[in-house]
Amino acid sequence: MTLPRLFAEIPEPFRAAYDPEAPWALLGQPLDAVLDGLPSDGIEVRLGPEVHLAGDRIAIGRGTTVGPGTTIHGPIRIGRDVEIRPGAFLRGGVWIGDGAVVGASTEVKRSILFAGAHAPHLNYVGDSVLGRGVNLGAGTILSNFRHDGAEIVVPDGDRRLSTGRRKLGAILGDDVATGCNSVLHPGTVVGRGTQIYPGVQLRAGVYPADSLVKLRQEIEIVERR
Repeated sequence: MTLPRLFAEIPEPFRAAYDPEAPWALLGQPLDAVLDGLPSDGIEVRLGPEVHLAGDRIAIGRGTTVGPGTTIHGPIRIGRDVEIRPGAFLRGGVWIGDGAVVGASTEVKRSILFAGAHAPHLNYVGDSVLGRGVNLGAGTILSNFRHDGAEIVVPDGDRRLSTGRRKLGAILGDDVATGCNSVLHPGTVVGRGTQIYPGVQLRAGVYPADSLVKLRQEIEIVERR
């Protein structure tokens, strides 16, 4: 049994290090190596006085806009033509591909966003990888830490995949879409093109490509007395 194919193309800085059977490994040494190689000052755009920068090795590409009230902690690489909306919080080592969107009041921590990935509305993206064209519905949370602090293990049928990580959110293949207010538990891997309905609480595990993950609920309406 193998994991579903997640990505059509891996960004060049991570290509040689990518293991399709352990995609979460990108969040370890490969991400550190890329961030360690950033220049001390690689900001190619003009930032307003309401943008707060902290730490070292902050790179922001041409054409990117950063809204007021945004806080950016280096090391971080933000590509070209990225939209960072007001009040975003980016911290703990982040790599963001060209044309991505990080929305208002969205927090991104220790994550990789491929080109065109969108976390546009009130999202938490912790220790996660978002493939090209991923779109997170408003309020989607990619939870990254177990209450007991134990290692994140990914169930996959009758096997359990050790990640070696105490913090791991979701690995979302290209063009995955989540509905509003969905929560993906630590250690969730979703194949390319899958859509997740609003309000779904998705437990750790491996979910196939090109699928619908539906939520069924029963609503009762009674007369007010």
